Amino acid sequence: MMTAWVPSDALGRRILCGTEYATVRYVGSVPPTAGIWLGVEWDDPQRGKHNGTHEGTQYFKCRHPRGGSFIRPNKANFGVDFLTAVKDRYGLNDEQDVHHGKESTLVFGKKTVEFVGMDSIIEQQSQLNQLVDISVRECAVSHAGQKEEISRTCANISHINLSKNLMSSWETVTDIASQVPNLETLNISENKMKFPSTSISVSSVFLKLRILALNQTEITWTEVLLCAPGWPALEELYLTSNNITVLKRPENVLQTLKLLDLSDNQLLDGNQLHLIAHLPRLEQVILRNTGISSIHFPDAGFGCKTKMFPSLKRLAINDNKISQWSSINELDKLPSLQSLQCHNNPLMDTEKNPDTLRQLIIAKIGQLEVLNKSEILPAERKGAELDYRKIFGNDWIAAGGHWNPERNRPSEEFLAAHPRYPSLCLTLTIKCPDKPEQKPLEKKLPDSMTIQRVKGLLYRLLKIPGSELKLSYESSKLEGKEVELDNDLKPLQFYSIENGDCVLVRW
Repeated sequence: MMTAWVPSDALGRRILCGTEYATVRYVGSVPPTAGIWLGVEWDDPQRGKHNGTHEGTQYFKCRHPRGGSFIRPNKANFGVDFLTAVKDRYGLNDEQDVHHGKESTLVFGKKTVEFVGMDSIIEQQSQLNQLVDISVRECAVSHAGQKEEISRTCANISHINLSKNLMSSWETVTDIASQVPNLETLNISENKMKFPSTSISVSSVFLKLRILALNQTEITWTEVLLCAPGWPALEELYLTSNNITVLKRPENVLQTLKLLDLSDNQLLDGNQLHLIAHLPRLEQVILRNTGISSIHFPDAGFGCKTKMFPSLKRLAINDNKISQWSSINELDKLPSLQSLQCHNNPLMDTEKNPDTLRQLIIAKIGQLEVLNKSEILPAERKGAELDYRKIFGNDWIAAGGHWNPERNRPSEEFLAAHPRYPSLCLTLTIKCPDKPEQKPLEKKLPDSMTIQRVKGLLYRLLKIPGSELKLSYESSKLEGKEVELDNDLKPLQFYSIENGDCVLVRW
């Protein structure tokens, strides 16, 4: 019988059999049959028949008990070189027609970057050396091809989508990238490959690489750190669906990183975040469906800012197991946080009204500007904080809170549950317009404080009986108008007094 060609490095190679992807785990004979067989482990275990054992002999091992099969070599597609795939995809092979309708988008995490349509590419970039953005997704690319052929032919490439191909090792990626000196964006997601087991020295291969997608590649965090010295300018790193469970602190690597996506990896616990918390430029962290149930920054106390994540502006923690308000309180410790996504956590079920839930989150995180992709306007923040003070004002008093600073000693339990409450008290300037010798005073007062109690405070300060005091206030919004505070039983919030307003005292 005719023997099919088998590459000398077939063991461990990625192959296509029809439309199914697999990894070669065995090459050789399988008695009593004649000829060479390939033992393969399918990406989809439903395609398999056994675990690599035939008639009592174990030829190879599979992760899944029925994930393996034997196939003849002529059934296996070992792939093509990069340049062949590019020519096929963009209709630049003389003997082939243009392939219309192929996918022309790059996907990084949840973000899609559109490419120029195929027809436009053929019209505008008829020659290979004019191509800048290249997508060869699902084109069975397995190797770089002849040395220097890519750099001679495609000198201007800066963005490559190599997702879902047949690359078996990081070395293959390096072989291709080493011929693309201006490479800025690289997507090699959905390639199951071997990564280096020792640290990579800094080289010129990825000097300009800013965006790298390694989703569904089975890379570990340790392997990320071993490869990272080779990415000196990297700004965005996508690592979704890689079974990453534990992290390790990056030492002198990933220091330029601005975005990190760890979605769909079941992290051991929320404390894993501490290990990436000191990346100085990290502005966006995406942690969808990572299994975390709590967030804590132990280096900072109530009302203080953490030194962790100093540049973090955008955080996504959707689809997790966060059930306690304490985790939301902790997020107020982040010094730069502006945007939060937190849909689909058990905490979201604690309030029947989604508007109330939103208001509570806004009140608890002071500098937040966008919540669940919806902008927080100043009027919404003002209302949320006002309602928060109303709802928990009695709890504050019951816990030892007091309008007199000397007697204000709210319990640790209250401060743990409501760390922002003290900062939500009104800061008011108190002036005596008819007594210029009396210096203005600044006081922090809860807006639930009644006018009667304000007069009691002023009696202690001015030694004038409350019955003789007449109070009013002026606000920058009222343009010189005074509003009388004429009902002793009403709280300050009844009069819509705001931070920075001035209380005028006469007698």
